[in-house]
Amino acid sequence: MESLVSFDSKPRFRTEGVVAVTSVWLKDRTAPESLHQIVDGYEQVVDNLNAHTHPGSPFPTPEGIRKLIKSGPPVYGMAAVGDDIPLSDGAELLLDRLTSLHKDPLWVIVWGGVNVLAQVLHRIRLRPDATELRSKLRVYTISDQDDCGSWIRQQWPDIFYICSVHGWNQYNNATWIGMSGDIIDGLCDNGGLDGTKNTGKWVKENIQVGPLGAQYPDPEFIFEGDTPSFLYLMQNGLGASEEPSYGSWGGRYIPINVSAKGIPARGHFADASDTVMGADGHTHCSNKATIWRWRNAFQNDFAARMQWTMIKYWCKTNHHPVVIVNGHGGLSPIFVEADAGSTITFDTSGTYDPDGDGLSINWFQYKEPSATLTYHSLLRTEDYKPTKIVILRAPRESPFLFFSFF
Repeated sequence: MESLVSFDSKPRFRTEGVVAVTSVWLKDRTAPESLHQIVDGYEQVVDNLNAHTHPGSPFPTPEGIRKLIKSGPPVYGMAAVGDDIPLSDGAELLLDRLTSLHKDPLWVIVWGGVNVLAQVLHRIRLRPDATELRSKLRVYTISDQDDCGSWIRQQWPDIFYICSVHGWNQYNNATWIGMSGDIIDGLCDNGGLDGTKNTGKWVKENIQVGPLGAQYPDPEFIFEGDTPSFLYLMQNGLGASEEPSYGSWGGRYIPINVSAKGIPARGHFADASDTVMGADGHTHCSNKATIWRWRNAFQNDFAARMQWTMIKYWCKTNHHPVVIVNGHGGLSPIFVEADAGSTITFDTSGTYDPDGDGLSINWFQYKEPSATLTYHSLLRTEDYKPTKIVILRAPRESPFLFFSFF
């Protein structure tokens, strides 16, 4: 429920459906009424939220969201899958969206079991266009919470599927624990995380505010363990949704297989690790660090949006800076093709803050997603200013170089 409050505060998604499902923690019923309760809180603040976003990209209407709320089968896992078992309302909705004329990828983000997806995949398996339909799917699940996930990946290894894999219920090994796992001692890189924006006090003062924040419950395990599934899709310039290895607020993932030629597969993506200097001054290397390293940014973002829910005047609250790199605005990553031996310049001098606040710019190379044909050390700069950085060229004898720079 915490994650749905967070999701409702973010306008950058075209939501096609919200389906209540079962899981190992709720095996024999679904709870769509809980989803409607959060939408009731959202309805009281949506006008305020729209005052803080572009009029061409408004938040969805409460009525529109309510129409999208459905239920999956009220049974556990594979008990919902079979030739003689009718599709649930949630599966009917997913099938309708999957078979629509839209060519865009369809993201299925899952916070429980995946038997709704399993029902649809079983239903379309004999269709002549089954392969084409599966190619539209992009799945991000918060671990496996029923017995359908492993079945899906075994039956159709071609499906783009992000999922932490570990022993049953061993969530301390999952990437998504990096969201807030440090509230439980020993669960997540002790000492590495700055916990100041992950306490009950901070949440009460910054998130559990206003009519929507009132729907944000205290945690039974950790705060917002499901949130990385859509933080992965946040267009903040950090990553690219089609390349999980680039990293994101929702973590970084790499293919579990490569071909005989060494080409990464495009099916199951599992945990990758980042090496990060922690709040304790020590280096921490873990899959969880691929999320918690961005905590200050995503918690500030959430807190600002919750202020928007209570304030209808633009001038009385804070908004994101507008980043311009080499004359390019927008939220997507910038891809630069450069010849070996050339010099690359990134210039953010056009960047501004719509509220008139001061800005500071910090450049760094995201080392882990970077790749070279030779063992280069970290890239060095030949010129550095707060708004501009010039990258030393790759040597001509090493003609391939990919790096992520922020």
